[in-house]
Amino acid sequence: MTVHQNTDATKAICLQREALQRKPLQRNHSLDAKFRSWKVNPHIGTEFETGVQIRDILRSPNTDELIQDLAVLVAERNVAFFRNQDLTFDEQKELADRLGRAAGKPSESSLHSHPISDESSEFGDKNYAISSELDKKLGTLLALNTSELHRTYWHSDITFENFPSDYAVLRLREVPPEGGDTLWASAYEVYDRLSPAFQRFLEGLTATHSGDGFLNLQARGLTNINPGPRGNPENVGTHLTAVHPLVRTNPVTGWKGVFANSEFTKRINELSKDESDWLLKHLADLTIQNHDLQVRFKWNKHDVAVWDNRSSFHSATYDYDADEFVRLGERSASVGEKPYFDVASTSRRQALGIAPPVARRSHLASLAKLHE
Repeated sequence: MTVHQNTDATKAICLQREALQRKPLQRNHSLDAKFRSWKVNPHIGTEFETGVQIRDILRSPNTDELIQDLAVLVAERNVAFFRNQDLTFDEQKELADRLGRAAGKPSESSLHSHPISDESSEFGDKNYAISSELDKKLGTLLALNTSELHRTYWHSDITFENFPSDYAVLRLREVPPEGGDTLWASAYEVYDRLSPAFQRFLEGLTATHSGDGFLNLQARGLTNINPGPRGNPENVGTHLTAVHPLVRTNPVTGWKGVFANSEFTKRINELSKDESDWLLKHLADLTIQNHDLQVRFKWNKHDVAVWDNRSSFHSATYDYDADEFVRLGERSASVGEKPYFDVASTSRRQALGIAPPVARRSHLASLAKLHE
């Protein structure tokens, strides 16, 4: 591509972005002026150097500027990592909620109360416990329904809600000596692995999401479902089912991403069951089998991960002996906007001027020759 062509393409993208339903936010780079960080992988993940404390961001004189910069950074990079944090759970909740507000979430949205969280627990109902001990208590049920293929654990948080999560913050207080890593994958990159015709096809589809695993726990008398409201007036009831677009626009970046996950997405509504099952498996394969769109995080005690649920998927790794070691932490989740698809939005690679994935380039070249 020549400089002239690149300039024209950039102008075209800028014009298109002006037509978006919501104007994307831009980084102000205030974080870069105070704290050192680096990209973990080219397409996903940023880590801050050891010693950077989230509390310093929350209490800085320019805290609003820093929080907004972090909100945009996480939306662009999918997930950010902070090592060895001295952070209370109230501060963790504050961070999640302020990230959502800095990114423009609806005023009615607050912090999520998980359907199976207990408000009488140590951290209240705005916490979702990440606990190997709890997993052991539910082990009998899990053994009946768990696939030996780890692909079934990949998910975005609470997509069964009408207004799901935008940002989530997780801190682990106890970790096994090895194992228990978490992986994240970029929904932007999954979208960019599709052919243009297939991208357009997906943009007209919707999918049903269900928290049926939690309903199964209730049916067996192992928990009660919190009827809500769970962080938004529309997150109510005990059915735990919602319909969302299959391709979602992240309002912070204006970029398109595939919004379907292995755990909660049950059916693509406009397709037959066989077609839906095939397509959901194909999207899961793109997520799981492309290591270059993933990042893997090795936890130490008191590490924190902050991620954007609108444009990423994640999965914990259960490769440690839960009878011998404990993996324990708390997740706070901000509730964001109702998912939508904006026809004026672009892909991440298009917006940043990045060439298509290597495997896609020869196909696009052959298409160009076909239309000469």
